Amino acid sequence: MAEKFDLVVIGGGSGGLAAAQRAAEHGARTILVESGRLGGTCVNVGCIPKKIMWNAADLGGALHDAPDYGFRVETQDHDWPLLKERRDTYIARLNSLYAANLAKRDIELVLARASFVDARTVSAAGRLLSADHIIIATGGTPRLPLIPGAELGITSDGFFELGARPQRAAVVGSSYIALELAGIFAGVGADTTLVLRGETALKTFDDMLGEVALARLREEGVDIVMHAPPSALTRAGRGALELMVADGRRLGPFDCVLWAVGRAAAVDDLALPKAGVGLDVQGFICNDSYQVSNVPGIYAIGDVSGRAQLTPVAIAAGRRLCDRLFGGESGRHLDYENIPTVIFGRPPMGTVGLSEKAARQRYGAGNVTVFRSSFVPLYHALTTGKPRSEMKLVTAGPEQRIVGLHVVGQGADEMLQGFAVAVRMGATKKDFDDTVAIHPTSAEEVVTMR
Repeated sequence: MAEKFDLVVIGGGSGGLAAAQRAAEHGARTILVESGRLGGTCVNVGCIPKKIMWNAADLGGALHDAPDYGFRVETQDHDWPLLKERRDTYIARLNSLYAANLAKRDIELVLARASFVDARTVSAAGRLLSADHIIIATGGTPRLPLIPGAELGITSDGFFELGARPQRAAVVGSSYIALELAGIFAGVGADTTLVLRGETALKTFDDMLGEVALARLREEGVDIVMHAPPSALTRAGRGALELMVADGRRLGPFDCVLWAVGRAAAVDDLALPKAGVGLDVQGFICNDSYQVSNVPGIYAIGDVSGRAQLTPVAIAAGRRLCDRLFGGESGRHLDYENIPTVIFGRPPMGTVGLSEKAARQRYGAGNVTVFRSSFVPLYHALTTGKPRSEMKLVTAGPEQRIVGLHVVGQGADEMLQGFAVAVRMGATKKDFDDTVAIHPTSAEEVVTMR
């Protein structure tokens, strides 16, 4: 006999947790099924531990700059095991807090894998759980390339399992994950190589971001190898790795090769056909703007939906969905336009809205005006290195409404949030021009561009 609930949530990552808690706040009897650690990718092998590692790399850069500001700094080699221990302790604390938050809201937690029995029932830990509403929030997993020896490398998940810093690291990929991890490796002292299939990076972002990101990595000492689709990964002498590429080149030796070549939806063990749930051509769960799959009553949120794979997006989608289902807010759903995001490179890069190319395609080339600024931030006035900050405003129409904002430079991660509100509210270039600047900051350039 199946146990009846108002909502069954499959997946205890950011989206699933947010959905379950919002449903419970509306009085829905809710159960959540999770087979791994609570918090999902973001908390365990994504945003949170990544940002901690990025902080370490950023501190490494600050130590390098310290003598230019008059400090006599003596540093020893970076202690990766100590950083990992402290980071993992913090993550374990977060796992416990998530479990406590579920208990506080009377949400039952089942630590097991779930699979569908039919469109209204799932099986988990020997129990049958039934509900009129079932949310799939199982997230994604990193892909491996289909080449010989791929298993000798690691993915972003494996990055967080490394017990020591590799001396020679290669990162294969051109995504934001690839660039972030390459920057972290370099920032803590590893000899780092970034391997690209073509000659560009961050292809889904504004061209400026990819161009500047690669330039900054080169300045950090990262060796960037272009036009190098991987063909095989092999063991060389003394356990080192060699990466073969399509044109016959051999790259290496490396102590670690990290694949950052895309992510797939984590749906393999859900028995989706038993519920009639369909997948799109890329293997993500088909869903509409209200997160509804092709089966009424079954929903997909977060990375498994294949759209805007970002933690705050999963949280927002889950909360809005449950506001609609259980809170009486008819029509409530997530608007996927103007979602801000930050790439934690060194320096960070923030973006919201349309790229210049996308804006010209949507509004017509003649209706788009672009403003751009390039400058050395005040922080680097005294440093030996002079990396430049880059900013771009993309505007549309005679009123020059801002439809895209792209920032590369120190502080981009923090300044973007406020500007994202302005972009979402339909601010124009004149609105920015009429805003008094805060001086001296990098952010003032956004409101003083000509």
